[in-house]
Amino acid sequence: MHGQTTDADWRIWLEEHSAKLWLFARQKARSEADAEDLMQEAIIEAARKSNGLPAPSMVFGIIHRRAIDWARREARRATREGTVINDAPIAWFDVTSEQRERVQLIQQALNKLPENQREVITLKIWGDLTFSEIAEALAIPSNTAASRYRYALESLRQLTKEVLA
Repeated sequence: MHGQTTDADWRIWLEEHSAKLWLFARQKARSEADAEDLMQEAIIEAARKSNGLPAPSMVFGIIHRRAIDWARREARRATREGTVINDAPIAWFDVTSEQRERVQLIQQALNKLPENQREVITLKIWGDLTFSEIAEALAIPSNTAASRYRYALESLRQLTKEVLA
């Protein structure tokens, strides 16, 4: 973007992209507070690098890389201190009580996917990224992103076929 980025530009950008980024950050972080920090830091870094409004794929990529770095630091710290890291599954959706049982089964299916498939599903479906953008964000080939997506969809079909039929 050329020229000065205004507060209005940022409000529009955040309105359009924050929910997608938040879901991805929540998936990558161990708590909502960590996810919030991760998302904010990634947006700031991307804005600095792009000198204005960043491409969402750039922010997803920064979230991904920072989460890996954070997890490595936490694992080293836990090893040093002899503590256990809590890997409680994330809550993917906010739901009404009528939807709760069905959503819980879908969440369980999503949580059973390998992490690399889960992140591609998140970026493709909720992040609305192309396979090229996913590849850029995760530093993988575009064909690998597409394959992980296909494998994830097939796994989800198998895991949910009785429940959602």
